Amino acid sequence: MEKQKEHPEQQIQIPLAELIKIRWGKVKELLSKNINPYPYRFERTHLIQQALDKFDEYAKEETVLRLAGRIMLKRKMGKSFFADIRDSSDRIQIYIKLDTVGKEHFDLFNTLDLGDIIGCQGTLFVTKTGEKTLRVSEFQLLTKTIHPLPDKHAGLTDKEQRYRRRYADLIVNPEVREVFIKRTEIIQTIRNFLNEQGFLEVETPILQPIYGGGMALPFKTHYNKLNRDMYLRIADELYLKRLIVGGFDKVWEYCKDFRNEGIDRLHNPEFSMIELYWAYADYKDMAALFEKLLRDVVYHLHGTYKIPYGEYEIDFEPPFKWITMLDSVKEKTGIDFSPLSFDEAKREAKKIDVASDDLINKGKVIEAVWEAHVEPNLIQPTFVADFPVEISPLAKKHRDNDALTERFELFIATMEMGNAFSELNDPIDQLKRFLQQGKAIEAGDKEAQPLDDDFITALSYGMPPTAGLGFGIERLVMLLTNQHTIRDVLFFPQMKEMGDGSVPVSKILAEMIEETSKDEQ
Repeated sequence: MEKQKEHPEQQIQIPLAELIKIRWGKVKELLSKNINPYPYRFERTHLIQQALDKFDEYAKEETVLRLAGRIMLKRKMGKSFFADIRDSSDRIQIYIKLDTVGKEHFDLFNTLDLGDIIGCQGTLFVTKTGEKTLRVSEFQLLTKTIHPLPDKHAGLTDKEQRYRRRYADLIVNPEVREVFIKRTEIIQTIRNFLNEQGFLEVETPILQPIYGGGMALPFKTHYNKLNRDMYLRIADELYLKRLIVGGFDKVWEYCKDFRNEGIDRLHNPEFSMIELYWAYADYKDMAALFEKLLRDVVYHLHGTYKIPYGEYEIDFEPPFKWITMLDSVKEKTGIDFSPLSFDEAKREAKKIDVASDDLINKGKVIEAVWEAHVEPNLIQPTFVADFPVEISPLAKKHRDNDALTERFELFIATMEMGNAFSELNDPIDQLKRFLQQGKAIEAGDKEAQPLDDDFITALSYGMPPTAGLGFGIERLVMLLTNQHTIRDVLFFPQMKEMGDGSVPVSKILAEMIEETSKDEQ
């Protein structure tokens, strides 16, 4: 059959309030006929995909199937209807004939709108045009929709609206659903890998009396019962390390973290992380494990080690490149920052157009130069290692240079994909770092880490040599599904308040309820 556009209501310029009023009238009409527009359940026997997978078998044996889904297309042809319904798995055409379902149900189907959810019983057959179809013997309205669906081609092209009304986005854009199915698959593959490697999955507090484990501004709240300020965690690090102190050798957590910072292509204030800690290992051990994990996930998801990302092809098969921060800066700029003083480093940074007046230590200067001149060129998987000690307050000093730390970040397609340390386990050194961070706070660094007395106490009990790693789930999902903003891999990203002057649907419905109440009095 020739299929009409999915949402013909949108072809007619009728105000939303009027469209909702028309559908509300249909609800009242159904109720007047003792038809419940929102029944309690429907016993379906198959998902649509299951029906399609065994279509030939079911069609040949005339197996009676009970399918349910949302009406996405609808076309009347004399004394019959063709329509498409879609569930969470797939889409199928249905055929409803007057002589089969009876006049009452045929007339009911005539009043149904796109977006309504129905349950159908029938057998499978192939139409003359080759379309796999369910011949409906009976059907039931399961949900009458009040709000019309947006037109896929015109009504939901605004990215902002798609993010704000993800439910509508998922209805009319099945490809969006596939991204989130893959997200779940990625997380499960990581979980399986870490469990197989002997890591124990644990849970640590989200609400914390002292934030730490990262360089970020926290969200602050107040705990009334204890009359104290609390913070949404910015990282899991310090609590997971406490578990290593307590005797666990390998722990990991899939966690939600919160950072009170800007929103852009790579950042959302609420995001998902995986953090893992491995006793008796160092940062190079962790790099090898991380490389193996990512290679495993990529192949599991794609069946190949080469994947597209934008204009690039990322190849996970060769050994990941390993460079140091200072060497890569020297290679790109010709400047060796190692022997320079803080003031000398700032002057050299200015010569290559890197603003440094507001930077508070040499490590910050080196980091700023690196971000400007090296980071934009990192396409293939690359470990960037050995960060300055000033910007790595929780990492162990480098065994060959105490101005640096044993830390790496992994970059792919110019994005930071993970951060790892040989963890600092010397309580005296850690206390000194916290005190330095305190000075940074006094100097105006809002992302510096405050002193955590209990963590120092924990370290004083003795933590074995340990490697730690944290990596963001959203960026990994972006990379592996070829998405280019974090909002496309979050079901409900944070958004600014709407300022378009639109009338809330609840207000439209409230006015209709009030009118109905007046009419009934």
